[in-house]
Order: sequence, then C-alpha cells, then structure tokens
Amino acid sequence: MARGKLRIYLGAAPGVGKTYALLSEAHRRAERGTDCVVAFVEHHDRPRTEVMLHGLEEIPRKRLRYRDAFFDEMDVDAVLRRAPAVALVDELAHTNVPGSRNAKRWQDVEELLAAGIDVISTVNIQHLESLGDVVESITGVRQRETVPDEVVRRADQIELVDMSPEALRRRMAHGNIYQPDKVDAALSNYFRPGNLTALRELALLWVADRVDEYLTAYRSEHRVSKIWGSRERIVVGLTGGPEGRTLIRRAARLAEKGAGGEVLAVYIARSDGLTSASPKELAVQRTLVEDLGGTFHHVVGDDIPAALLDFARGVNATQIVLGSSRRKAWQYVFGPGVGATVARDSGPDLDVHIVTHEEVAKGRGLPVARGARLGRARIIWGWAVGLVGPAVLAVLLNTVDLGLANDMLLFLSVTVAAALLGGLLPALASAAFGSLLLNYFYTPPLHRLTIADPKNIVAIAIFFGVGMSVASVVDLAARRTHQAARLRAESEILSFLAGNVLRGETSLEELLERVRETFAMESAALLERAGDVEPWTCAGRAGFGRPLERPEDADVDMPVGDHMALALTGRVLPAEDRRVLAAFAAQAAVALDRRRLQEEADQARALAEGNRIRTALLAAVSHDLRTPLAGIKAAVSSLRSDDVAWSEEDRAELLEGIEEGADRLDHLVGNLLDMSRLQTGTVTPLIREIDVDEVAPMALVGVPEDSVELEVPETLPMVAVDPGLLERCMANLVENAVKYSPRGRRVLVTASGIADRVEVRVVDRGPGVPDEAKDRIFEPFQRYGDAPRGAGVGLGLAVARGFAEAMGGTLNAEDTPGGGLTMVLSLRAAGSRPEALDTGRDLVEPERQTTL
Repeated sequence: MARGKLRIYLGAAPGVGKTYALLSEAHRRAERGTDCVVAFVEHHDRPRTEVMLHGLEEIPRKRLRYRDAFFDEMDVDAVLRRAPAVALVDELAHTNVPGSRNAKRWQDVEELLAAGIDVISTVNIQHLESLGDVVESITGVRQRETVPDEVVRRADQIELVDMSPEALRRRMAHGNIYQPDKVDAALSNYFRPGNLTALRELALLWVADRVDEYLTAYRSEHRVSKIWGSRERIVVGLTGGPEGRTLIRRAARLAEKGAGGEVLAVYIARSDGLTSASPKELAVQRTLVEDLGGTFHHVVGDDIPAALLDFARGVNATQIVLGSSRRKAWQYVFGPGVGATVARDSGPDLDVHIVTHEEVAKGRGLPVARGARLGRARIIWGWAVGLVGPAVLAVLLNTVDLGLANDMLLFLSVTVAAALLGGLLPALASAAFGSLLLNYFYTPPLHRLTIADPKNIVAIAIFFGVGMSVASVVDLAARRTHQAARLRAESEILSFLAGNVLRGETSLEELLERVRETFAMESAALLERAGDVEPWTCAGRAGFGRPLERPEDADVDMPVGDHMALALTGRVLPAEDRRVLAAFAAQAAVALDRRRLQEEADQARALAEGNRIRTALLAAVSHDLRTPLAGIKAAVSSLRSDDVAWSEEDRAELLEGIEEGADRLDHLVGNLLDMSRLQTGTVTPLIREIDVDEVAPMALVGVPEDSVELEVPETLPMVAVDPGLLERCMANLVENAVKYSPRGRRVLVTASGIADRVEVRVVDRGPGVPDEAKDRIFEPFQRYGDAPRGAGVGLGLAVARGFAEAMGGTLNAEDTPGGGLTMVLSLRAAGSRPEALDTGRDLVEPERQTTL
C-alpha cells in the first residue's frame, strides 16, 4: 500500500487561521468528490471555525478518563476502519492523554499515513522541537508540547498561514480567538507586537529554509545547472592570503543588503602549486566567516576558476566576491588570472565582484615550474610540435646549408620543445621523425635512408638518445610536480581534519557534508552494523539523492573496521583519491564515537549529580537531623530524672521543646523523602479540581501566627492539582519567606486568575536574591547567604518546584518592588488540558508584576 501524503498548515501563533484554512481545504476537496473526514478538529469555541465543520463527516472521538476527569482524543482505530481518502487532524504537536494508543498525536498521524490515508494537519512554529529554546527566549514561556522537526520536514506540502501582528491583535480584540475574559491578559503578555513579530520571522525563515531544500533537491534531480536567483547567496573565493578577511567582510555587507542573504567562503586547494596558503590564516578566516553567520568550505580542484564556478552553481549562488590579483604585471604572461577567468566564464546569471585590497600587485611568488598535470591542450601542442616541427624545420633547412652539426642541434631543439609541452610520447615521436629526416636529407648519400659515413651513424644515435633523455626527464619532472602538488592538497585537507579533531568542532553530519563537498559527490553516509549478519543502519547522512541501505549500493565505499563503512554516491572516484577518503572515513568513525561518548558522559554526569545528592543527603542526616534528636533526647532525659523536682512551668517548657524538635524533625524527614521521590521520578500526582482558598489556610499551619497575610479571592477559578502536593509546596514557600522576612513584616500570600492559569504569589520583604542566583536557590541542598547549618538542609524550594512541575505548573522567583523576593506559583485552571495546546493556553503567561 502506498504511503499517504501529509499536508501541514504552519502558523506563527495561535489564531492566525490554520484550522480555518484546514477546513476550507477539506470543503474544496469534498466538492471535488474526495472522501474527506474529520478525524480530530478543535474549534475552540470560535463561531466561524465551528461553522466550517458543518457538512463534513466527523469520526466519533474516544473518551478517556484520566485522574477523575474525562478527555476526548482522536480514535485512531475508528479512522483506520473508516479508511477515508483524506483525514483532518488538527494540532499535530498535541500530547495525548495517558492511556491513549500513542503518546503524541503526530505518532497517530504516522499510523494513518502508513495505512495509505492522506492527512491534513496544523502546527505552530513554537511547537517545533529545535526552536524551543528560541521561543522561550522570545516569549519567556517554555513549550511543553513539541513535534520533531523531521516529522514536519517530511511533509509533502507545507503551507504558511501568515498574518501581520496588528491584524492578529485586532482579531484577538474582537473576540475571535479567546473568550472576552482572557483577551486583556493575552494582548498584554504573549500576544505583544514584539513577540508576534519575532515568531512571524521565525516561521517565515523556517519555511524559506525548507523551500530552499526543496529547490536544491529539484535542481539536482533535474540536473539544472543554470542559477536561479531566488535568494541572495554570495560565494567568497579565498586564496589563503591576508586579503581574505577584507573579502569576507565585504561579502557580509552585501548579504545584509538583501533579505535572507547567505555568505559561503570557499577555499579551493590548488593542485598546480601556485598558492602558498597559510593554515593559520585560513583558520582565522574560517572563524571570521562563521562569526559573521556564514559557512566555510574546503574544496579540491585542479582548475581553480572552473572549480569555483562549479561550486557557486552547485549551491545556487547569485554573486561571487573575489580579490584583485596580487600578481605583478610581468606575471600575467602565465595567464589572465582567476578573477578575469571567473568573470569571463560566469555567464549572465552570476555576478562577479572584484574587490580591491592592500595586497594588490604586491606579488605572490609564482614558481617557474607550473607543477600541474599535463592537460589536453598541452599534449595536443606537444604532438603538433613533435610531428609538424621537424617537417617545417626540414623545409627551411633545405634553403640554406648550415652543416650537419647545426642541423642536429636545431632538430634537438624541436624535440626538447615537444618534451616541454607534451611530455614523453610526443618527444619520442619528434626524435624518431627528426632522425629519419636527418638521415634522408642531410647525411650522405642524400635522399636515401642509408648512411655512408659511420661517424654520422654515431651522431644520429647520440641525437636520438639525447632526445629520449630530455623527454624522460621532462615527463618525470611533470609527474613528480603533480604528485607533490596533490600531496600538498591532501596535506592541507588532513591538516584541516586534524585541527577539527583537536578542537572537537566538527559533528558527524558536518564532516559528511565536508566529504561530499570535497569530492563533489551527491551524498555521503556512514553505515554500520552490529555483526556480520546484521542489517546495515545509517549513523549519519549528508547531501541528497537516494538513501543507502548497504555499502554495495554506493558508487564509492570505504570500509572502516569490520562493521562500518563510508558510502558515497554521485560518481566513481579514482584510486588516488581513496587515500584522503580513508582519512575522512576514519575521522567519521571518530566523530561517531565522540558523539556516543558525549551521550555516555551526559549519563555519567546525571549519575554524578545523583551521587552528589546522596552525599549531601548523608551530610544532612549526620548533622541537621541530629540536632533536633539531641534536643528531644535531652528534654526526655531531664523529665525522667528523679534527682530534680521540675516545676509545672519547667515541665511545660521541656515538653514544648520536645514538640518543636519533633515538628522540626518531621519537617526535615518529609523534605528528604520528598526530594528522594522527585529524584527517582516516583511522584505521581492525583489531580483533581479544588479551590486555592481551601488549601492555602492549611499551608500556614506550621508558621507563627500573624506572620502571614492571606488574600485569596473566593471568585478564583478552581485549579487542577494534587491537593496534598499543593499544600506541601505552598507550605515550603511560606516557611522560606517567613524565615527571611524582617521581624514585624508579614509575608503576603495572594492569588489571581490570568487566562486559564491561576497564580499564587508569596511576597516577602527580606534581603532578596540577585538575578544570577534566582535559579540556583531551587537546586537541592542550597542555602542562600549566610544561613547557618541549623537553618535546614536546603531542600524546601527544590521540593516546592519539583511538586509544582509534577502538577503541570511552574515556580519562579522575582524581585519584590521595594525590596524582597516574590515566589510565583503558576497552576493550571480546572478544565484546561494537561499540556499546552495550539490555542496558546499555556502560552498566555502574564508579564510578571507584583501587586500588593
């Protein structure tokens, strides 16, 4: 069965019209006779969206019970039994209620696609997994519901649903997105113009990158070599000289003038030995271009202008930036130069910028020996001189008599010229042809292929031997020069690889992309298997083209050990390139090992953190728990002593000390057990709906009277929490606030409703906490400032945050206006989903301000 096709409507924020566009497409397809059903679409009480559901067949939803509440989810089995041509599935990043068929809705969609059902879905840019940190830095809200980028990238169609921030805010103000009681909070927080503009830019850039990938794949599949200037992409040609920094900066300024401009710096290792690039200078230029947001590429090419143009056309560049030649005037006898050649051959679709710099015409030390492999043009000229030259010379010498010795020297000169141009074979042909002409025209008897004087035989033999020797020396020199140049190019590449190994900068995918670029291949993949009979798996891949399932399917494969191979597609490499390829393959294996070692190191770091927690726990047990035990034992021993007659006041004081010590011991042990449960992941909240004003008074039991002022309105919406965990969480916050509040200054506990969240604020007027320490105070076994060891084990805030997150809430610290610290506990209101949805329910987080 053919796999179904996935179409995704991507939006920058809730309310831009993704669901409406999805339903509109469904109606268009239904009118054309397509069997289209609604598998799961949430209209969020938006009238215009709800109207669009009319006339479409809806698959009944599956109702699931979770923690005393019922939730509706998509019935995957019902959709599969119905087997429509197209299924509408809203909110691709949604997290299913525990007990569902799959944990995530995108996994449900994968099942439908595998069954041959086309799916139309929606997702917001903030739900893409790779953009979680970026979105959090923009909005201050961490997305709990995400979808892997690869799921969205694999979609057959991605359509951007765009709307300007001003239009979206007007839609919000008109009540077309949220209920009226949530509009003000949304507009002043998540839906601020700055937030919406930044999210819109993220969406536009992400879609632009995907379009660029599709364009590259299309050009490759259809072998389109002509440049399509769909976006400004600037290639900087580097020689390794000091002018490279000027060129990179100039290209960066050009890129800034065009929207979405890219800079790609490329150094082509010249196999003709004409450059003397400094590895240190190249490293500096590589760092510079990456700091400016560009990329650095290292390519091997025999013909520098052709290689540069091939690279530019391969990446669909629109401009090339080159520096003015550093050669002196006399050095132009060797050719017009790279810049002039590139400008001449670039064609009308590729602009070439020649940038002046301080190194112009200062010389570049061109060696006399060209050191390149003899090209086709030189070989043709060599044969022409070797065969035509002796004949022309014979015609000229027939008009003048210079003597046999001079005639031989002239013929030897032609042979040397043929050797210099075409190498060994043209020179041998020239020597043989010249010997015949000398014998026929200039040695007695003339015009006969016989030689009367034995001395002439020796002279012609010497002539032929000298010609062969010169030709052999010239050919050997050309070969050795080419080998030296190639080894130099290889050493530059290996030096680059070694530098990356030492710095640990190149990931496996980046290294494979470097392999693909260096050898001008379509794709490069690192394949591995566990044993000789196990199937091959792909550990990493770069490029485009067909995926490889085994090394035998590749055009080139390089084994790495017994169960790993580097596979390339595109063309067959010559044997001389396999040495460098072997180095790349070994480095790819090292990169894979390094990645796995890093994963193991992360696991080890987590274990080390656990050991640190256990060590601190032992320290707490050995000291902080001993103090209340010692006080209890001393009081009990005093009461049991018969040597002292205790008064009623003394007995009451001792009993009070025992009670305080027992309460303190109970509190410490409770926090230690709670922290242990959080560290082992065994906290399972029992969520139910409850009013905050029912829990708040119980959280104040352990603090002195008149130390806390409670302001919790009775009109607040109920919250979906575990009452026991919420009580412990608030109790720890209040206890911590009372501990650091000045004497006579009461702690304020307030609560307010914002959108579908309820915020509980615990405000103190203590010394406060600097911004850099606000996150650190929530770590286990942390005491801020000079708190003595007897002040507790430093677990209260860590336990409070752990309980808050276990209930789907958040706990953060803020400065209290006028001095002090405010703990902000944000809880999920009853009736909202356990996770953030497409509607932006957990996105409408207020800009935190303290109101007393």
